[in-house]
Amino acid sequence: MGRREIIELAMQLNPSERFEIAEELLRSVEDVDPEIDRSWLEEAERRLVAHRAGKVNGIPAEDIFGAF
Repeated sequence: MGRREIIELAMQLNPSERFEIAEELLRSVEDVDPEIDRSWLEEAERRLVAHRAGKVNGIPAEDIFGAF
């Protein structure tokens, strides 16, 4: 199975499962300080909750990164 097939299968998972896989892949290529990792996870969860509650508005990726 090639990289493209793996990505296509992963994209069929729900967002939390994709996040878990992405996190494990990142850990496999870099040393992560558990305290920093925990802090970022907490911040990401706070931001997601705020977004879902309508307290903050998202910005389209195209507006940030432009067209590649």
